[in-house]
Amino acid sequence: MNVNKASNIGIAANIFLFLIKAVIGVLSNSIAVISEAVNSLTDIFSSAAIKYSIYVSSQKPDKEHQFGHNAAQPIAAFIVAVFAFVVGFKIIEESVGRIIDPQTIKKQTLVYIILTVTIITKILLSRFQVSASKKYSSTAIKAASVDSLNDVLSSSIALIGVFCSSLGLPFLDGFAGILVAMFILKTGYELAKENMDYLMGKAADEQLILEIAEKALKIKGVKGLNDLRSHYVGDKFHIEIHIEVDKNCPTEISHDIGKDVQYEIESLAQIQKVFVHIDPV
Repeated sequence: MNVNKASNIGIAANIFLFLIKAVIGVLSNSIAVISEAVNSLTDIFSSAAIKYSIYVSSQKPDKEHQFGHNAAQPIAAFIVAVFAFVVGFKIIEESVGRIIDPQTIKKQTLVYIILTVTIITKILLSRFQVSASKKYSSTAIKAASVDSLNDVLSSSIALIGVFCSSLGLPFLDGFAGILVAMFILKTGYELAKENMDYLMGKAADEQLILEIAEKALKIKGVKGLNDLRSHYVGDKFHIEIHIEVDKNCPTEISHDIGKDVQYEIESLAQIQKVFVHIDPV
């Protein structure tokens, strides 16, 4: 199993769910189920974008992209977030219409079955994606796991809405559609917020900075640090660190100390590149 296969599993699951929800949504005339089908359609586009971004980010550095292609995954996730906003507002518009003019829901038994299958499938998929994102340090797979978990909640709301409609409250199907749309918008917001940090070059948090400093200070010959800066390049950090070395230390030795610091810090999974500046003291 690798990150590419993990993305393939997500695509297959979302295609399956989209097809069954689209068919039952049309047959049942439930806006909540139709909203769920549209949600699964966005998941297919999301999964496809993630798969392509994983492929691009795995490419080796080239003349045009000398520090690699790590930004591909955050860019893909941000595009998915924008798409989620568009879809979410469209569903809200349709759901408001269903509240004003309630429609009769048909084939309710099938609707219950499909939404239950969706909930179970998404719970299992979310757990798998969480595990895969940690194993492969993939921000794109992590984003997909958050989306899958939100789908569990949105499908549960759709199920409740359909059940309430069967009790003689058909307008609640429209409210369920709105709530599903709100989860889609929530997913878009969370994806945009997290991946904007990657694209804007946000600095590392205090805990990681302390870990980097500790690794540098334990290298023999490092007497201290006087500057340490960080920023995201894609979904990995680039680090600039100034280490203090005995001014009487030969150039060759101080160079080796700098290299030891570089390799030690680059052993961290979150770090792509370290630039070491040597200050004689």
